[in-house]
Amino acid sequence: MTTQILFIRHGETDWNRIKRIQGHIDIPLATTGLAQAQCLAQRITQEVKQGARLDAIYSSDLQRAQQTAQPIADALGLPLQLREGLRERSYGAFQGHDSDEIALRFPDEYAQWQTRDPGFSPPEGESQRVFYHRVVHAIEPLVAAHPGGRIACVAHGGVLDCVRRFAAGLPLDAPRDYALLNTSVNVVDFDNGHATIVSWADVAHLDPASAADDGFRKVPEPGR
Repeated sequence: MTTQILFIRHGETDWNRIKRIQGHIDIPLATTGLAQAQCLAQRITQEVKQGARLDAIYSSDLQRAQQTAQPIADALGLPLQLREGLRERSYGAFQGHDSDEIALRFPDEYAQWQTRDPGFSPPEGESQRVFYHRVVHAIEPLVAAHPGGRIACVAHGGVLDCVRRFAAGLPLDAPRDYALLNTSVNVVDFDNGHATIVSWADVAHLDPASAADDGFRKVPEPGR
């Protein structure tokens, strides 16, 4: 049976705006992000009133994701279920810095990072390969728990990137040519171990200018 998941990136944070890597640092939503979350909740609530179903809502346990998911849960009377496995990639020592600062502080590691080697780990952080498998394994039990259902997962740009690569069969070192937008709705169907993208980067509930993409200043990969 097909399980449909609405993957949603969290709203904007102050660090998103200045392209500073958050990773596992627990940064709250900015005022703009809180407003985006309310717009998203209104949209999802209206869709449910018009007949769409939403059986459950899951979220990364980092507060920027929780603050995005909670208005939806409150509006629909659903419990918000937290999953540590839906966290953003851990960038270790890179966290708290933008890419210019990383290039200065960690020149050798920065150079290797730019090669897009999926096995590269920032000091004290996760490699892209480890992160990818962590995300895929976190999603599997959610699909299994809702056969034939429709659920929402509020997470991070890096998590959405992993989902997109899994569904499209993209190599982990392939450059990204798709958007990862704040509070975007990205719909994916899961059936018998396979995933199919239904729609991507839908921000119809936002002013288009307010939907910032998840990208570093210099390195074209997700990570906040």
